[in-house]
Amino acid sequence: MAKQQITVPDIGGAEGAEVIEMLVAVGDEIEVDQGLLVLESDKASMEIPSTLAGKVVELLAAVGDELAEGAPIAVIETTADASGEQAEAGSAQDSAGGSGEQAEEGKPSQAKPGKEAGDDGEPQARKSGRADAASAEPEPEADSGDGKQDDDTAELTVEIPDIGTEDAVDLIELSVKVGDQVAEGDSLVVLESDKASMEVPSPHAGEVLRWLVKEGASVRRGDPLLVLRTSTATSATTAKTSTAPESKPKPESESESGRPPAEAEPAAAANGERAAPAEREPAADGAGDALVYAGPAVRKMARELGVDLGLVAGTGPRERILKEDLQSFVQRALSHRSGTPAAVGGSGIPAVPEVDFSAFGPVESVARSKLDKLTAANMHRSWLNVPHVTQFDEADITELEAFRKDLKAEAEQRGTRLTPVPFLLKACAIALRDNPKFSASLAPDGESLIYKQYTHIGMAVDTAAGLMVPVIRDVDQKTLWQLAEEVLEMAAKARDRKLRPADMQGGCFTISSLGNIGGNGFSPIVNTPEVGILGVSRASVKPVWDGQAFQPRTLLPLALSYDHRVINGGDAGRFCTQLVALLGDIRRLLL
Repeated sequence: MAKQQITVPDIGGAEGAEVIEMLVAVGDEIEVDQGLLVLESDKASMEIPSTLAGKVVELLAAVGDELAEGAPIAVIETTADASGEQAEAGSAQDSAGGSGEQAEEGKPSQAKPGKEAGDDGEPQARKSGRADAASAEPEPEADSGDGKQDDDTAELTVEIPDIGTEDAVDLIELSVKVGDQVAEGDSLVVLESDKASMEVPSPHAGEVLRWLVKEGASVRRGDPLLVLRTSTATSATTAKTSTAPESKPKPESESESGRPPAEAEPAAAANGERAAPAEREPAADGAGDALVYAGPAVRKMARELGVDLGLVAGTGPRERILKEDLQSFVQRALSHRSGTPAAVGGSGIPAVPEVDFSAFGPVESVARSKLDKLTAANMHRSWLNVPHVTQFDEADITELEAFRKDLKAEAEQRGTRLTPVPFLLKACAIALRDNPKFSASLAPDGESLIYKQYTHIGMAVDTAAGLMVPVIRDVDQKTLWQLAEEVLEMAAKARDRKLRPADMQGGCFTISSLGNIGGNGFSPIVNTPEVGILGVSRASVKPVWDGQAFQPRTLLPLALSYDHRVINGGDAGRFCTQLVALLGDIRRLLL
């Protein structure tokens, strides 16, 4: 038996995803790929699978926790076969005591002995999973490494890792300084994009020699960050991990800031509050927000809203002000000053008065999910910023439906289902190609249009967790059968909450189909920065005059909403006319 720790894998750039459901409990027997918990980010819900099979002996996360890539989830007791690889790696540790094969990896209580033995700031228990070997016999290790301090160190350049985007992001905080001892996983810097703030962890333990960037700089993936003096055992082979860390015992490693041991506890206490005075002073005298701890995106939003950041309390790390803090402040200000909402520099829209519904009868208050609230916020933003126009039409899909039903047997042989959605996707791809304005986006300054040379179409999916919009990529290059398979796959992922943030990004246009739910028309809201969305309602059979008699025809109601800043009525008319023609005669899809 051996105990191993499972951590959060790469979740597609999502930072600070919230644990909304635990799928296992202590004592459960689990298999590889079995779901452990469900995370929910700003854009998606996802199930995190187990990478090991065994028994859950400890859960390191709980509902409500905010987790990022690398965060610990659980400790699993695996069988001897499953842990054979770990045992083989541990054979090089025999000289350190040989009895640490079953130490729990990642527990704080076992990481401390390794750090007290002196190991350049990185607990031996956390690096190798063998706390007993690190604490049982430290003297022989110190003897074997004596006099090899210079030979057992190397300089390593740490680069910006994959941060989920190729765009430049702002470096808003240096979390360590030159001379500090850092452990593997310790935060080095804080980066902030227009969508998220993220900490960059250290890939190795060691001493910070020099910085290669400055606070306030813009960086991308692969840019050099700092130079770290590490033990050669850190980056060489695991066979050296029992000797190299012990060869340089330093009392300074007791404190992350490099202070003597006597000052370690006061330094640690002060470290978490060092940003607080800079935030409190502006709040007290209203002298401005120059010293406030906030990133560029938050400061820009505050300027647009006319809010003094010195009045806003931060809830982020080291009391950093987040966008959510600013939004909450504005909401409170609006509710307290409903008569003068413009006092905080908002849009001037009066707040909805609060109503005590319990005065009229029994009520129940149910908390909304994070995804539900994010969808509402996005829809509200789009409705306020985009001048919407909706154009209605009907497509005669009688022949299309007959052709689709004829292919039912072939679809079953292929292991798929051919719904109307693949036909809609294919028809929209052709209409987008011939009407490129509908796949464009307005530049942030409003001075130009950005035309996209790809055709990615979003597909709204109704799930128990809320509305999700996975994106089908390169629709114009795929066959109907390929689209049919991908539509079913993406819809299943959405309902099972397994979509990644990347699966819902990059769309040029969106289709929202009510299918058999009902209704004969609705006005969909544009998913900005897209400029168009097609609403599809339930088809019905209606009498249509063919010049001699009324004939029963299957008509599909269509509703095209568009951003009137980009699309004119003539553009929309041409788009709708072509779309109706393509759906009415599917042979045109081949042209």
